[in-house]
Amino acid sequence: MNSRDKILANVRRSQPPLVAAPDIAVWEEKATAKGALLETFATVAGNVGSRVVLVDSIADLKAHLVIAPRARVLTSIPGLLDIAKNAALFANNAPHEMENVELAILQAEFGVAENSALWVTEKQMGTRVLPFICQHLALVVKSTDIVPDMHAAYLRTQGTDHGFAAFIAGPSKTADIEQSLVLGAHGPRSLSIFVLTD
Repeated sequence: MNSRDKILANVRRSQPPLVAAPDIAVWEEKATAKGALLETFATVAGNVGSRVVLVDSIADLKAHLVIAPRARVLTSIPGLLDIAKNAALFANNAPHEMENVELAILQAEFGVAENSALWVTEKQMGTRVLPFICQHLALVVKSTDIVPDMHAAYLRTQGTDHGFAAFIAGPSKTADIEQSLVLGAHGPRSLSIFVLTD
């Protein structure tokens, strides 16, 4: 027996006993009242630097947007095409052509209360790079589409097939260098989350 075989034999002998995988279906059952989920979601989002605004409709959302004159604004939400350009029109453009997007307003499929992450698919992004290259990002989610935790989130994504999707939480920030906080280091400088309560 050579050294390699001895090492592998020792590894096999030292394996911990096999245990059954946890039943994550029980996590869906622990969902609390929607009001408590929304409160948790908003608190966690605020703690990571996001701004949460409760709105009744897409029309109500417009009153909360501050858009500078001549700012480049893109959206994937049909109800906002009067104030922004359709992000899907730029899906085949080179990513560097998105560098001057001041604000991107996108629909999230659902949110997660425990970490305020929002699940956004490529279809909702219009183009993959958009939520990461824009200066400011606004995501819209229905209050009924907020799940309690990542266990429920993974159950919700089961059986779906996307070319690209991401959980997005909070604005981009880093404090790696001299523990000095920098916003927008590798993504948007701000994240506004509009929760549709209807």
